[in-house]
Amino acid sequence: MTTETTIDTGTNELLCAIRDRVAIITLNRPEARNALSDNLTPALRTMIRTCGEDPTIGALLITGAGQAFCAGGNVKGMGAHRDKAKLEMPFDTKVADLQERQRLLTGALVAVRKPTIAALPGPAVGAGLAIAMACDIRIAAQSAFISTGYARVALSGDYGIAWLLTRLVGTSRARELMFTGDKVDANRCEAIGLVNRVVPDDRLQAETFALAKSLAEGPRLALRYMKDNLDEALLFDFETARDHEAERLIRLTTTADHKEAVQAFIDKRKPNFTGK
Repeated sequence: MTTETTIDTGTNELLCAIRDRVAIITLNRPEARNALSDNLTPALRTMIRTCGEDPTIGALLITGAGQAFCAGGNVKGMGAHRDKAKLEMPFDTKVADLQERQRLLTGALVAVRKPTIAALPGPAVGAGLAIAMACDIRIAAQSAFISTGYARVALSGDYGIAWLLTRLVGTSRARELMFTGDKVDANRCEAIGLVNRVVPDDRLQAETFALAKSLAEGPRLALRYMKDNLDEALLFDFETARDHEAERLIRLTTTADHKEAVQAFIDKRKPNFTGK
């Protein structure tokens, strides 16, 4: 029987539940299209770190409540309601503060060594799009769309959006999407490789959870090393990446999970991985 454990995130603007070794993290400001806030964002950073480090959790699924994934930053807070204390900070302090917040959010999400999935029930915009792209896999509801959004508020981008976008869709399309800030519907997102698949709106949560559960039940060490290999494919030359692949594979041949997978194949049964 499946049980679900609710995790206290410290705010009702972020929900977290553990089910079948999947951490379901839900941005919960539907009235604001799940825009980031001074309550939601720190809680999200904490949950990414906590769930990423928890050995009992096999996969992270990040989604949004209601009809949106995340509308990005609080645009209204950029106007007359801006935090006066932040406005008075020296330039270098402002830069260092943003760099640290980025490192602990999208930086931490990219660094998680287990599968991460973003389920997009609706728009992912600006920093919200960066969060989705920092996940390994993105599944979008048919009615979802994305927009970089920064050009519309005369900003250049943050949270690594240019780096993430370029690696997903290529230089030419990344520049188009950044410069125009156009809305891109789910089908085009799938066509250009920005999302992995599009599903009917009423099937989004079920299908993303099924995938997350399947990955969470997988060979944890092998998946961790796969992420290392895939990350290095963007960083190193072929010879170096190939040599590191070989080292990791040989390490895995000595694990209990590898032996279990081989025996399960022989026995024609589903393997039971333990992460050892």
